[in-house]
Amino acid sequence: MNGYRRGLTFVVLVIGFFGLVQAFSSGSGEGASAPVHEAESGPVPLYSGETEPILLAEQTEYVFPIHLSNEQWQQRLRPDQYATLIQHRTERAFTGEYDGHWRAGIYYSAASGQPLFRSEDKYESGTGWPSYVRPISPDAVYLRIDTSLWATRIEVIDSFSGAHLGHVFQDGPEPTGLRYCINSAALVFVAYEDNPPANLFDWSGIAELPAYTAPDLTPIASR
Repeated sequence: MNGYRRGLTFVVLVIGFFGLVQAFSSGSGEGASAPVHEAESGPVPLYSGETEPILLAEQTEYVFPIHLSNEQWQQRLRPDQYATLIQHRTERAFTGEYDGHWRAGIYYSAASGQPLFRSEDKYESGTGWPSYVRPISPDAVYLRIDTSLWATRIEVIDSFSGAHLGHVFQDGPEPTGLRYCINSAALVFVAYEDNPPANLFDWSGIAELPAYTAPDLTPIASR
């Protein structure tokens, strides 16, 4: 397990360095548009025994299946959701709806409506943000090197819309050793016994979603 953490650290440092070099050399830092499923960097070695989310090339502008204008996102989202998901802002620690929230169920993306995390993988990190050891499926999120704020971090984004969810760090508990630190405003929680809000999945006429192997949404204990 320590080997995987060291490997992740090495990848972050190397890619962060070359990302900064490319950013300064290219000026705008934007590359050619490309489908999201054709990321060149490949997966990050996060943890053993499971498929890892894809790491997107930092300097490439990707086209996601759900791509709305800023005006459309503002109409669809609450102000706090728009600030987090679209403007990449971080909510203040210990203020989010799902910090200290322990009901059993699924956390969905407030942007695309796809399931992102399950309650069984949530834990108390003490950081003031909802924290998870893994996504519900490696296809649910993508990772991207983030060099904003003069620090190299790994951003977590919604794989359907590219919306900002949070960041992943290497200070989590077993079995992954990871902490997916996610903004509450990026999530919509639905208890196992309830049905997700229908409007989260209403993309008719707006987007043609790719083939997606939906995760098992039943509680782990009842399987």
